[in-house]
Amino acid sequence: MAAVGAADRTAPHRPRFTGRAAVLVLVLAVLTVSYASSLRAYLQQRSHIGDLKVAIAERETAINALEREKQRWEDPAFVRAQARARFGYLMPGETGFLVLDENGEPLESRAALSDPDEVIKTVPTAWWSDAWASVELAGNPPAPTEGPAAEIDGVAGQ
Repeated sequence: MAAVGAADRTAPHRPRFTGRAAVLVLVLAVLTVSYASSLRAYLQQRSHIGDLKVAIAERETAINALEREKQRWEDPAFVRAQARARFGYLMPGETGFLVLDENGEPLESRAALSDPDEVIKTVPTAWWSDAWASVELAGNPPAPTEGPAAEIDGVAGQ
């Protein structure tokens, strides 16, 4: 037993960093660099795709706005209003007036028709929901917020 221990002490120590380890580190470094450049290209392409999607959405919005404008021009009332506003056209039998400011310059009309798609539309409620709300209110009336009036029409109680 003592002889085996003595032999271990006298054996030369092998270095921890061998040629195989150096080659392995070199291969890992090359792979890391190649994957990093590929990953950078991938991320740039994803960013470019995102930018293109935003541009597509903006153009679709512009197309929708132009289609709404086209629909407005198909309405005869809108065409008449534009003819009146832009060119000062009048219907037969109407008398036109031109309002001037203090300098004698004509004032511009600020009236415009609104887009029918942008008009606020209220959603109607069913009649039975209104009836049921009335029943609930009758069963649970709200507490009075103020007492009876002390004055009527500015005259104190008589």
